[in-house]
This record gives sequence, C-alpha cells and structure tokens, in this order.
Amino acid sequence: MVPGARREEKPARAGLVLLTLAAGQFLMALDSSVMNVSIATVADDVNTTVTGIQGAITAYTLVMAMLMIPGGKIGALIGRKRAFLIGACVYGVGSFTTALAPNLPVLLLGWSLLEGTGAALIMPAIVALVAGNFPSQRRAAAYGAVAAAGAIAVAVGPLIGGLATTYFSWRWVFAGEVLLVLVIIVLARRITDAVSEQRPRIDLVGALLSAAGLGTAVYGVLRSGEWGWVRPKPGAPDWLGVSLVVWTVTAGLLLVWLFLRWEARLVTRGREPLIDPAMLRNRQLNGGLTMFFFQYLVQMGVFFVVPLYLSVALGLSALSTGAHILPLSLALLAAALLVPRFFPKASPRRVVRLGVFALLAGAIVLMAALDADAGAEIVTLPLLLVGLGMGALASQLGAVTVSAVPDRQSAEVGGIQNAVTNLGASVGTALAGSIMIAALTSSFLTSIAQNPAVPPDISNQAATKLQSGVPFLSDEQLQTALDEAGTAPAVTEAALEANAAARLDGLRAALAVLAGASVLALFFTSRIPAVPPGAPEG
Repeated sequence: MVPGARREEKPARAGLVLLTLAAGQFLMALDSSVMNVSIATVADDVNTTVTGIQGAITAYTLVMAMLMIPGGKIGALIGRKRAFLIGACVYGVGSFTTALAPNLPVLLLGWSLLEGTGAALIMPAIVALVAGNFPSQRRAAAYGAVAAAGAIAVAVGPLIGGLATTYFSWRWVFAGEVLLVLVIIVLARRITDAVSEQRPRIDLVGALLSAAGLGTAVYGVLRSGEWGWVRPKPGAPDWLGVSLVVWTVTAGLLLVWLFLRWEARLVTRGREPLIDPAMLRNRQLNGGLTMFFFQYLVQMGVFFVVPLYLSVALGLSALSTGAHILPLSLALLAAALLVPRFFPKASPRRVVRLGVFALLAGAIVLMAALDADAGAEIVTLPLLLVGLGMGALASQLGAVTVSAVPDRQSAEVGGIQNAVTNLGASVGTALAGSIMIAALTSSFLTSIAQNPAVPPDISNQAATKLQSGVPFLSDEQLQTALDEAGTAPAVTEAALEANAAARLDGLRAALAVLAGASVLALFFTSRIPAVPPGAPEG
C-alpha cells in the first residue's frame, strides 16, 4: 500500500498539496501553447526561421512522448516525490536556459530536451502522488483539479504569450516559469511521498523500445501536415508512392508491439517488466486510457481551430483571442471541481457520457455558428459546452485509470496515461489542421474555377501553388499579396470572396471531424465503471 493513501488530511494541508500538484501540471501544459502566438518573434530574436521554432515545439512533444513511460518507472524506483522534485529542477534549468537562449541550438537544449525530460519525470509522478496523498473517495476531485489546471494552461497560454511578447519579451515567459518552479519546490515539502514496497529495476531494453516506438509514431503524426497523411504532398518524401507518415507511424506501432512482446517475455521469465502487459488487458484501465485519448484529441483540435477562427477570420489580436477562450477555461474548471464535490456518488460512466455529448454538442453548435459576418461572441456558447464536456471527463478519468490497478502501479499508469494523452493531442492537432487545409484548398479552387472573372491561367497557377501547401490567410494578408502581385481588381475581389468562404468551409470540416471523434468515443464509454472508485458494486 502507498503510504498516506488512506490517511485523512487536514483541509489546509490537502489544499496546499493539491495546489502544488496542479501548479506542476499547469506548468507542464503551458509550453505546448504559450509560444504559438509568438513564433515569428522568437524566430527573429534567436536568428532562425519559423520552421526552426516549430521544430523546437515539435521536439518538446517528442521528448515527452518518448520518455513518459520510462519516467513513470524511474518514479517507482527513486520515489515519486523525489522524481517530481528532480523533474522540477531539470525543467527549471531548461526554462532558465531557454530564457537566455541566443540561438536555436541553445533553445533546443533548454526548451525541447531539458524541459521535455523534466516533464517526463513530473507528469507520471503527479498521478502517483495524487493517489498517495488523497483517499479514494477524494481522488476524483483531485484528479479533476489537476487535469483542469493542465487544460486551462493550454487555453490561457496564447493570452500569456501574447501579453509577454506585446509588452515585454517572450523570454519573460520562461523566466516566470523558473520562478514558478521555485515556488513548487518550496511547497512540495508538504507532499507525502509515494514509495514502492519493492525495489524495482529499470528494463533498459523495454525503455528503449517504448521510447523509440512512441517517439517514431508521434513524429509521423506531427509531420502529417507537411508530408500528407497517405498521399504525399508535392515535393514531400514518399516510399512506394505512399507518404512517409504512413510508414513512420507503422514503424512506431511495430516498435510498440515489439515492446509489449518483450515485456510479456520478461514476465514469463519471472523478471520485472517496465510495464506489466496484464495491466493493459484491464478493461477499466483500457476504457479510461481510450477516453483520455479522445478527450485530448478533441480538446487540442478545438484549441487549434477556435483561435484560428478568432484571429484570422475575425481579425482579433492575440490578447483578444485569448480572452474569448476564457469561457471554455472557466466552464472546464467549474465542471472538473464541482461535479465530484456535489455529485460524489454519480456514475462515472454517466458523467463521461454526458461530457462526450457536451463535446459533440459544442462542436456542432460551433459549426453552425461559424459565419464571416458574425461577431466573436458567437463562440461563447459553444466553448461553454466544450468546456463543460472537458471538465466532466477530467473529473472522472484520472480516478478511473488509477483505481483500475493497485496503488503501487500508479506511477506506471501515470506514464502510460500521459503517453496516451500526448498521442491524442498530437493526432487532434494534426488531424484538425490537415482536414481544415484540405477542405480550404478544395473550396477555394472550386470557387475560383467557377468564377468567370478569373482567367483559366490564373486558376491553374493557384491550383499548382495550393497543392504544395496553402497558408491560412486573413483577407488583409491575401489583399496585400494580391496587390503586390499586381492582380486585376476583379480577380482580387473573386479571390477574397473565395478565401472567406473557403476559410469557413475548412473550419467546419475540421469541427465535423472532431464531432465524429466524439461520436466514436461514445462506443468506448461502456468500459468506464458504473460506480465511483471505492463504492460497492450494485
């Protein structure tokens, strides 16, 4: 048994522990969105290209995905609290390095490698430390608060990044992270450690296989926008006429399969695996992990689509865009905290289903509301629904996955859980982006081809350029580009009309895919338990 898991804590101490763990989750999630509005500024400051900065963001995700499962096992080996503190120190050094980075290599070292490594130690430890510091009847609320902190970080990240870049410097974001790390380290003294009863060993072969498999699969997904999912884009690499995304993801999945086979072999020989394969056959755990995947797929897809609509289609600034996403954050936080508090005996399965329905409804309402002539307020109701859905899922899934296994395996579950959420987030962003661009391209070309004001040679040139990758342009950006090219007024007007319609078609297509993912998720909710963890069945 994990020490402290059954002990009733004083409310003040328990609140401080929860605040510390939630702050850690907030910090880990912040880096995935905080610089998205400042990529061009960062690129200029460190004398590199936008592609270089996007590569640094991608590398951060890759490092986390590769090291998350080994990071969970290291927590079991040295103690979860110690792993949490070491990870925080590594992350803090990475943030400090990034804040001072003079060029791209130093930025990659600090942001991608050190911060990604620190996150891989911290995030699985958080899952285990919640299990070790809160009794089973209070874990749903605790996991809900921690998950809400992470989602809110993704939502307010653009606002924080926009504020810092506009009025100070993007470097102050990472300097602020160093200060937050120091606060977390000081507050972590109150956390009760979760130490394994047995002295585990690290399966190095398994660690290499899992890191290579997850890293390869996630890398393939992240490159889908540039390479194409199945059919290679013009100029993109391919093999046998098929995009390298297919082969990369397939190779990653093959390595994951070899990893699981290796783990099963260790178990049959009586040796300690990195992950017990029997744990992955647990129906409740599978259900929780599957729902985590879909939650983050839809969540990150929405966080990709909505800011584009607000900033590009409606022309809002980074600060205004962040402010208009706040309803989602507030609804998410309210649902994640209040559902376990006021409905502690509610069926997790029912709450999760209601959450998925809210996600579905939010996506559909947002699809219907998208209009070039509408104001930014139209996103308020859809984002409230999406936020309530995410919060409902966050209030249940953490407790569902951890309660499916003994407490001693909570860190391993944390590693798997965070690897799954990383994969879901990557797929959600890549899928929403690629579907949106494909629909936008098709809509734009159709409109141009059918417009008699556009000469056939101009239409053909547009088709050639768009096939190699189309940017998501505002009307102002397109107007400037057309003026510089000396395009005739009639052609300019037709292009602007086509662009406005194509943007909305692309956004609706992306939201339709996210709504479809929500529907698909409903088929897996039967694996979520009907009674709360710790409650008697029947």
